[in-house]
Amino acid sequence: MGVISLRLKEKDLERIEELSRQEHKDKSTIARELLEYGWEFLMVRYYKEGKLSQEGLSKKLDISISEAIDVLAKLGIETPIEYGRLPERI
Repeated sequence: MGVISLRLKEKDLERIEELSRQEHKDKSTIARELLEYGWEFLMVRYYKEGKLSQEGLSKKLDISISEAIDVLAKLGIETPIEYGRLPERI
């Protein structure tokens, strides 16, 4: 795991500390989770804007296409492929 040092606004630090208390997790874990959520949000937005295909989304999120469809469904985003039409894995 790499290490990065960065400066955060006071409000961002307060948010991390608040989540740290609420979730009973250390601040580093919270920061990593927020980065992961932010990455997922950005990739889903790219998908919605047509900048990523379902396959591209699944690769960027490092998940299967069916898992990517689940992520989109949880966010209320329709997909052109239905589960019954997905190819079976060998």
